[in-house]
Amino acid sequence: MKRTLTAISCAVASALVPTWSVAADFDGKTPLICATYDAHSCDPGVLCERALPGDIGLPQFMRVDFAKKTIEGTSRTTPIQSIDKTPGQVLMQGNELGFGWTMVIDSATGEMTSTIVNRDSTFVMFGACTPK
Repeated sequence: MKRTLTAISCAVASALVPTWSVAADFDGKTPLICATYDAHSCDPGVLCERALPGDIGLPQFMRVDFAKKTIEGTSRTTPIQSIDKTPGQVLMQGNELGFGWTMVIDSATGEMTSTIVNRDSTFVMFGACTPK
C-alpha cells in the first residue's frame, strides 16, 4: 500500500512540475514571441469585420521584451508604458500613432488578447505567446 501511494505521489508530482515551469514563462519577466491568429476591425454604427491580422495592417508576430519595456512588431517598436501583473494575467498598456493599446497575456497558458483604439475605430486581436 505504501509503495503504491509513493508511486502515485511521484506520478502526480511529475505531472505538475511541467505546468509550474510553463506558467513561470508568462510571469512578465521572460521575453515572449506572440503570434496573432484572429482580428476584428470595428467602427461606430457598423458590425465588426473579422479578418486575419495582416490583412488589416496589424502585426502577425510581436516580440515582448519586459526588461526593455517594448513590443516589437513587424514594422515598428512601441514602448510599454505600464505593466500590471496579477495572479492570472499580465496586462500591458501604451499608445502609439494616436491609438491607445492594451495587451493581456494569460499567465498560465500564454493566450493573448489585445485592443487598439482611438476615437474613430477599434481593433481587437487574439493570439498566443511562447517564450523567446
